[in-house]
This record gives sequence, structure tokens and C-alpha cells, in this order.
Amino acid sequence: MMNGAAAPERSPSASPPPPAQAQAQPSPSPMQPFDWKFSQVFGERSAGEEVQDVDIISAIEFNKSGHHLATGDRGGRVVLFERTDVKDHTCRKDAEKADYSISRHPEFRYKTEFQSHEPEFDYLKSLEIEEKINQIKWCQAANGALFLLSTNDKTIKFWKVQEKKIKKVSEMNLDRSTAPANGSPGGVGHLSPSHSNGNALKPGVFASLRMPVVVTSQETSLAATCRRVYAHAHDYHINSISNNSDGETFISADDLRINLWNLEISNQSFNIIDVKPTNMEDLTEVITSAEFHPTHCNTLAYSSSKGSIRLVDLRQSALCDTHSQIFEQHEAPGSRSFFTEIIASISDIKFSKDGRHILSRDYMTLKLWDVKMNSGPVATFQVHEYLRPKLCDLYENDSIFDKFECCQSGDGLRVATGSYSNIFRVFGVGTGSNEATTLEATRNPTRRQLQNPTRAARSMNTLTRAVRRGGESTGIDANGNSYDLSTKLLHLAWHPSENLIACAAANSLYMYYA
Repeated sequence: MMNGAAAPERSPSASPPPPAQAQAQPSPSPMQPFDWKFSQVFGERSAGEEVQDVDIISAIEFNKSGHHLATGDRGGRVVLFERTDVKDHTCRKDAEKADYSISRHPEFRYKTEFQSHEPEFDYLKSLEIEEKINQIKWCQAANGALFLLSTNDKTIKFWKVQEKKIKKVSEMNLDRSTAPANGSPGGVGHLSPSHSNGNALKPGVFASLRMPVVVTSQETSLAATCRRVYAHAHDYHINSISNNSDGETFISADDLRINLWNLEISNQSFNIIDVKPTNMEDLTEVITSAEFHPTHCNTLAYSSSKGSIRLVDLRQSALCDTHSQIFEQHEAPGSRSFFTEIIASISDIKFSKDGRHILSRDYMTLKLWDVKMNSGPVATFQVHEYLRPKLCDLYENDSIFDKFECCQSGDGLRVATGSYSNIFRVFGVGTGSNEATTLEATRNPTRRQLQNPTRAARSMNTLTRAVRRGGESTGIDANGNSYDLSTKLLHLAWHPSENLIACAAANSLYMYYA
């Protein structure tokens, strides 16, 4: 008797299995490059207009939902923008109607601004402290109020921005034509001129005197309140702040130390990383950037001036002087020069939204790292390779020390960073993508086109294979155009869920969508 679990035997005349099972699956088609379009500009300067140094934007940050955008400038001001093309649907019927509406690109409007930092003077060190905003980080919103952290070189501040209803004083003892009668049985509700000019009231006319009342109108105004100040914890300039996913703590990093703070406690912080040597002459590298993992509250990464990124687990010890992983790219033998270590210094790092990758920017390149593979970057993008022969000139005018930021799209398929002449570059990191788009921060972003990669990228099935893209031909630039080192696009941010990039060109904020 045949076992019920056994498969029936196939007769010799039975047809063979379909051949499709043995055929190789077709490879997915590569992503098409985005067609970027101009969306908005705030603070656009007219031709020949001189830009004040205090108006130059020094920080850009979207909040988690992407409905708000904050910028900071060298004058210590924080400016907030809010999205206008998204409405809160209060009922299901409205939400269903919205599904059929024509989607539009995100649009923002000016919301409010406030003075976050003022210039200070450290009398103990005889040192001026600039009011320039180095970084802004959004915190969790609560009860209709927005919360954010802003920092200059020494002091971090926790801000609350909330709409408040305007209170007005009404029922004043004014002329009958401007104030209605109140409190008088006979309808006499005002003071006669003899009463209002300081003369004594006559007996029997007290009924005509009304008490002013404070009423809350339906009009609202935005008020920014500094809730806490986190100061006196850094001997060196703060280069990074980062919120923890637990919503309770954040880190601040300077050249040699990283401190852990609780949002509710401003007079105490914990030093979790200290790279300061006993003898400062033994100092070989400094901390350049630090960021918490987006979902793991115990993990953070920090970069160094030597081009390495260290991953740290806060559960290992109170002082995290040892790292759990280190990511660095070893230089090719014989390629070392005077500028090697300078251009290897990482100016910015960003975790991807899922925390699986880290994006880093050094002076010449943009690198993508897999947190589970520390043998080298999975992708390297040349940002402005045409400047390599000019490193000596860049060193003499200090441009080689410019710190460019980087950002990544919410889906993790594209990365972006800035360069000189107010241009920024967008690279595709998806399977088989050769996307390398160059855009200029103007109303016509595609008018300045660098050549596409001259070095073909090797195809990759996964992000675990290294690629190298974006190298331009050597020269003034890829098209023979002159480049302007005085106009540099250092700061930019990618919307967390849509293809919208906000970037700063001097005092102007440009937005582009695809």
C-alpha cells in the first residue's frame, strides 16, 4: 500500500516540467534619471546685490514628517517654513477624495523666524563666540507645538514654537463712536470729555464707567520660547548634534569629545567618547561629525579627520573608547601625497532611513557604506574630480578645508551633495544605475551640465559590489567652463518621503522636485 505522504510517480510519457523554471530571470531595468525642476526660492538676490555675511544660510533641516523646514544663518537666526499643499483631512470622506486628486510637488511658505543665538564673549579664554547656527535638529512635536534644537560653536538651545491666540483689551472707556455701551442700564456707556480728561467724576454717574476686559480673539500668532540651554560642556567648537530615537536624549560632538544629554536636564551631560590624548602633541585625528542610528537607540556613528567612520554601541561601557566597527578605505600604495590626509577628512555622515547604510562626504568624493561590511565602501562617487590638479591652489586659498554636507533620498536610491559654482550633484545608487546629474542653484537648474561619467560603472546585482561613478574629465571643469570657488553649495537636505531637495546658495534657499 502506498504511503499517503509519498508523491505519485510520473509516467514516462508524462510531459516534462515547464521550461520557464529553468530559464534565467530577466535582470531588472536600471532606474531612469530624474528630471529635476525648479520649485521655489526664498531670499533670492537681484543681480549685483551684495549679500551680508549674517544672512548666509549655515544649516538646513526637514522635520520627520517633511511638513516643516528649518534654516539657520550666520546671524544666529532660525527661519521656519511650512508646507502648504498638504491639508489635514478630518473625515474619511475627505481622505478618499484626496486619493483621486492630482498630486502636486511640495510647496512651502514662510512660517516664522526667531533669534536663536547672540554673539558672546568668553572672558576666561578671551574668545569671541559667533552667533552662527552650526546645526538644527527637529524633536518630536507635541500638543500642536514644534520643538527643535539649535547650536552654535558652544551652546545648544531647545526651542518650542507654538501658535498662541492673541489676547486683546476691549470695552475701554472710549468715545461712543468707537466703543459700544456696556454696564449702563440707560445705555450710556462712555465718559464725557470732562470725565476722560482727568476731572473728577460727579455723583450719580458711576454707571457710565466700564471696566476694561481682556478677551481672547480667534487670531493667532507664533511664539518661539527657549525652554532650555545646554552650555559649558564643550571646550572646542560643536560640529554636530543628533537626536536619539528614544525621544529623550541627544548627543553633541566637538573636535575631541561627544557628550550625551537628556532633553529634560540642561545642567548635566555625560562624556561618552573622548579622543583627547594625554599629550596634545600626540593628537593625530579629530572628530568631524556624529549621528545616532535612526532606530537603534544604543548605536551611533562618528567620523574623523583621517577618513574613518566608527560605529559605537553604548551598551558596551559608560565611556565608549572602543568601537564595535570601523569603516575606512585604505589608500593605494604609492598614491600618498601632501594633500592625501586633508582631502580624506570626512565633513558629514548620514545614516540611511533604514539604518543599513552610512553616507559620507569627504572633500573629493561621496561614499556609501554598508554597516555590515567594513572592507570598503559599496559605492564611491566622484563629485568634482576636475579639481584634483588644482589641490595646491585650493590649499593656498583654504578652499580645501570647505565642509560639504550630503543627503540621501527616503527610499535610499539616490544621494546628493554640493560643490562649487553653486552646483549640486545627484547620484543613483540602485541596481545598474549610472545616474549622475549636475544641477545649478538657479531658477533654471539644468542650464549647467557637467559631462556624465567618463568611467563606466560596473554592473552590480546588490549594493555589496563596489562601484565608482561621476568622474569628470580633467580641466577647468567637464565642459571647459570656469569654476567659482567663492560660490559654494555647502548645505542641502532631502525631503524624508518625496523627491524634493532644499539647498542653500549664500542667503537664498532653493527647492527642486522630480
